[in-house]
Amino acid sequence: MPHKITLTGSATGPLREYDRYVAFDMREKGSPSAPKGLKKSTFISYTVFVAKKAFNKTGLTKKSIMHEKILIQGEPTLDIPIDECPGEVGVICFQITVLPNKKDKEDNEPNDKKEAKQEASAAQQEVAATKQEEKPVTTSQPSANEEKKAEKVQTEVKETPVQEKKVEPQKKQITNQPKGTQALLSFDEIIVPEEFLRTRPNPEKTQKVIDFVKRTGRLDEPLTIEKGSNILKDGYRRYIVAKTVKMDKVPVMYEYQKS
Repeated sequence: MPHKITLTGSATGPLREYDRYVAFDMREKGSPSAPKGLKKSTFISYTVFVAKKAFNKTGLTKKSIMHEKILIQGEPTLDIPIDECPGEVGVICFQITVLPNKKDKEDNEPNDKKEAKQEASAAQQEVAATKQEEKPVTTSQPSANEEKKAEKVQTEVKETPVQEKKVEPQKKQITNQPKGTQALLSFDEIIVPEEFLRTRPNPEKTQKVIDFVKRTGRLDEPLTIEKGSNILKDGYRRYIVAKTVKMDKVPVMYEYQKS
């Protein structure tokens, strides 16, 4: 079976006349997407060859062919000399058709169809105007009872004091600190009792806390101190770690004095 090709568009170059045929160039855009792994095609140029007799029947001229939209049906060829075929693909035209534009379609439309459209449009406008006229204009005046109710509501609104919303102070959240932390206290403010100073925490456990601080940037638990006196009650190992890594402030939780 012979290969078939269809082109749509306008000539991209001047008309060239030969002995029994004319030729002109066209261009079409390739597919916007290609299978994965293959390059996308861009524009493809064609050189179309039309018999003079078929071309003259279209009424096209050297100037109009550059502006009219045409349909070409034919088959590709590789047998045309390269100097006559500047396009990437040569096309032998079997049929050439001038496609009408939108304006030509409207101008060539039968008069009876044009009149029917005009009558339909006029009828729609008349119906819309009639609906607009029939729409009742209602002006409702408030009755005496309604006026009294409105006045009463306005009076109540005026007399009712505007209740100010109580803005509860938001509790400051201490971020990036161990669970249970109530405050951050300067390391120098903590007072260590004598009984703690006489002990020596387990070195292995102390090293684990040091590694945790280096990894996270914080202690794993807060120190427990007495509220008001800042005396250390629990967490001497973490106190040693804070001193070792030179922490300026440490997380604490309070133990209140017994009265």
